Amino acid sequence: MYQQLFSWENLLLAYRKASKGKRGQANVAEFEYRLEDNLLQLQRELREKIYEPGNYYSFYIHDPKRRLISAAPFRDRVVHHALCNLIEPIFEKSFVFDSYANRIGKGTHKALDRATHYARQFRYVLSCDIRQFFPSIDHNILFRILASKINDPDILWLIGGILQSGVGILSEEYEMNYFPNDDLFAIHRPRGLPIGNLTSQFWANCYLNPFDHFVKREVACRGYVRYVDDFLLFSNDKSELLEWRETIIKRLMEFRLKLHENKAQARPVTEGIPFLGFTIFPAHRRLKRRKGIAFQRKYQQMLCENKIGKASRTEIAALVQGWVNHVRHANTWGLRRSILTTHPKPISNL
Repeated sequence: MYQQLFSWENLLLAYRKASKGKRGQANVAEFEYRLEDNLLQLQRELREKIYEPGNYYSFYIHDPKRRLISAAPFRDRVVHHALCNLIEPIFEKSFVFDSYANRIGKGTHKALDRATHYARQFRYVLSCDIRQFFPSIDHNILFRILASKINDPDILWLIGGILQSGVGILSEEYEMNYFPNDDLFAIHRPRGLPIGNLTSQFWANCYLNPFDHFVKREVACRGYVRYVDDFLLFSNDKSELLEWRETIIKRLMEFRLKLHENKAQARPVTEGIPFLGFTIFPAHRRLKRRKGIAFQRKYQQMLCENKIGKASRTEIAALVQGWVNHVRHANTWGLRRSILTTHPKPISNL
């Protein structure tokens, strides 16, 4: 498998995936200017096992929560794609149907549709999300999960190097949690996946895949939807959901993870289910108010930047079109009309 990873065909495919939609960025253009030389250099480093990941560039976003995003150098992103090209198919066939993040044919809107389907089938829901998910992912546990399906030592060497490159990136975002049988050295366990890496998104699914199977098989939950660290359990029996809650809390400890327990409450689906920026009801769906406000602020900011030449009308139109395509999956006609009809016609017509 490792020979296939650094084959010319795989590296070229990885470059195309990594550069898609980003060819105007300086680091991508610089890599492309000497594309053949750069890919040959990566190929040599991988073949001789002297490849070392570079330093991350980190910055904060507010969407709406404050998050630390860490971007790997572009050449490393090519390697991440080359690796995922080979290992994703191995894990994909083991994922449960109702895991929706970062998978071909899945995504946010499919997850929302599935949650709506279950809201019409069941009376109650348990909404859960994991505290400090990406900062908490334990490298030893993750590596053991990955190694259970990958038996190529050279592939595991590369995975180990990428994991090691992210150690400490999210240390300031992590509040130490101790688990049963921990000693004082537990604080030094390597943990955390940089938010922004393709490998981090994929490995997050791998990390919770055993948990997904536990919920489906051992808990025997017939209505389950997960998107990254947000997940829903449905039942017609509220007391059953409360029992499941305690079972889930205990099982997540094996992955060194904790729920936001105060948020994990069983409630009737008719009260509305907050999920992925929307509130889901059996008969309709609403956009969360803060999401509408956040877009309105961004939109108004770009309109102001357009007046001074910092943002083009094409960029503004792309922003609006992307937002409309997302929020049209809820009852948002009135909101869209309210925000967009007060601005220039070429944009409001989208």
